Amino acid sequence: MRVHWLQHAEHEGLGSIAPWLAVRGFRTTRTRLFDGDDLPASTDFDWLVVMGGPMNIYQHDRYPWLIHEKALIRDACVKNKRVLGICLGAQLLADVLGGRVNRNAHEEIGFFDLQLTEEGSKSHILSGMTSPVPAFHWHEDTYALPPGCVSLLKSDACVNQAFTDGSLRLGLQFHWEVTHADAMRWLDSDAPAPGGFVQSRDEMLRLPERYAGNNRLMSRLLDNFIAA
Repeated sequence: MRVHWLQHAEHEGLGSIAPWLAVRGFRTTRTRLFDGDDLPASTDFDWLVVMGGPMNIYQHDRYPWLIHEKALIRDACVKNKRVLGICLGAQLLADVLGGRVNRNAHEEIGFFDLQLTEEGSKSHILSGMTSPVPAFHWHEDTYALPPGCVSLLKSDACVNQAFTDGSLRLGLQFHWEVTHADAMRWLDSDAPAPGGFVQSRDEMLRLPERYAGNNRLMSRLLDNFIAA
């Protein structure tokens, strides 16, 4: 399988997704949008992975490449390519599919539990998972559920945490892919003030095993997703 991924910031990589892809022998390429790389044609990949980033999907003036990125995601969907969006990537995918993206009522940064929705409890993508499900978060925006999609997960701070069209498209608002080392790099790049649904740096980093647990959940989800 040919996997292409879109990177929006130097410090935000694939995390635990990278070794998962490598073990399966998938051919992986990427576009560093922040570095001015050209986007591929949708015929160049079988699976598009759209990662997170510190920008918002509507900041076209500051990040003009967002317009071309959305066009590629839309074309990938039209051509029935597999698409996985994470955080910003989920918001971009939702936007392309017709779901409005806007500021969430709360910033959500740190470890907060997810709950399966009724559809999530029946979804093959979340097979083997039960509520509550721990997850690392880092977002201020959210999305409305796109037409024809179902909501799989929710949290106290954000009602839409995962969505799918049932087979080829999947959006995740949270970060099961982030490793403990990734989180340290993120926190070195940005230092959010604790409060509400924002944890302190010490709280986010004090239990490295939580990241390993999230990474195992990501591997299980990816196994389920590609089996569809």
